[in-house]
Amino acid sequence: MLWCDARAVAVFKVSEADGAIALRASTPYDAHLPVQALLPVLAAVFCHHKACKRASVAWPGTDADPALAAWLVAAVRDGVGEQFSQADGTSTLHVSRQTFWQHPAQWLQGPSSAGMAQQYRVSDGKRHPLRAPKPVGEVYRRHIARLGTSFSLRAIDQPGDVERFHEWMNLDSVAHFWEQTGTLEEHAEYLAKMQADPHTVTLFACFDDEPFAYFEVYWAKEDRIAPFCEAADYDRGFHLLVGSTRFRSPGRTEAWLRSIVHYIFLDDPRTQRIVGEPRIDHDRWIAYMQGQGAARLREFDFPHKRAVLIAFERQTVFEQYAPW
Repeated sequence: MLWCDARAVAVFKVSEADGAIALRASTPYDAHLPVQALLPVLAAVFCHHKACKRASVAWPGTDADPALAAWLVAAVRDGVGEQFSQADGTSTLHVSRQTFWQHPAQWLQGPSSAGMAQQYRVSDGKRHPLRAPKPVGEVYRRHIARLGTSFSLRAIDQPGDVERFHEWMNLDSVAHFWEQTGTLEEHAEYLAKMQADPHTVTLFACFDDEPFAYFEVYWAKEDRIAPFCEAADYDRGFHLLVGSTRFRSPGRTEAWLRSIVHYIFLDDPRTQRIVGEPRIDHDRWIAYMQGQGAARLREFDFPHKRAVLIAFERQTVFEQYAPW
């Protein structure tokens, strides 16, 4: 296995046992290499080996090297690894699957929502943190090796986006649950309203850069769902529609569902829960989300529908349902 960086190439010998993969460096480490340069190596491990729960990266003959010890401390503090050891002549960084998938550098394509200083505002009688400006362009991308495709999320800001949204909203399969058929002008007005709403981010999901689905990712504290879920400051939720039937296979559905959940948790590490409120008669979708790690909490009534409250918990997702 090769680790390639703009300034260095290291070669690792690989061994596997009991759901763990051990990488042993056969070339010296470079103390000037950024700790995040290890992430592509770990991606090759965790993205291609679904059963792998743990990985270790070892440098023989370095247990007394203070510079490497400092580098390993930096790697743990940065979230690249979760602990390290120096013993028996070897320095080793230890990484679990859940630690790897929570590092944003491989997947987020721009600054996260977590960079702003915490300040509070009151909107419509609800006290909540000041939210980051809406992202522009592509926000998330990952290669899905088992499907031989790339999944990405981008802001709705390109020519033809409104027309595509309008076409999807008027599909019978979408209209049954969204109940928002209408004219192009009405849908343009709807998207403009969403763009002006600071608690909601609108995104297109793409496979190999072809849009196939629409997502509204919202902060739950300011949303209509807040009274029904006791929303915490950084809880989020999402609404969705799949507009292209070409991407409705079970494998792709699992890929995009796990990816949108992954993106939301990466976008702000303070987000501990993602909630949703599908209509109660959407039985297949509710059952599918439960199969992907969501908990069905209870039923409740909105003015326009009876809904089911579902929730993805951060710990459960990254321990058991992280993308692969």
